[in-house]
Amino acid sequence: MSKQSQTDWDRVDSLKDEEIDYSEIPDLGENEAFWSRAEVVVPVTIWLDPDVLAWFKSQGEGYEARISEALQAYKQSHQK
Repeated sequence: MSKQSQTDWDRVDSLKDEEIDYSEIPDLGENEAFWSRAEVVVPVTIWLDPDVLAWFKSQGEGYEARISEALQAYKQSHQK
């Protein structure tokens, strides 16, 4: 038997950042190492040739990260 949520999710979804109470979230403290390694990742949809995608996938898990690394290297090599 599952419980029904008593949370007003429509109200939660409508909150602005400044209206959210973060007081129960502890300071960095012991989590500092975790947060210092955090990275912002932006999901996007891109078109790749099927053979390029197949090659990256054939290298095993983490092919998305390897594609990102390849694009990062390209960007760095073309910066002024």
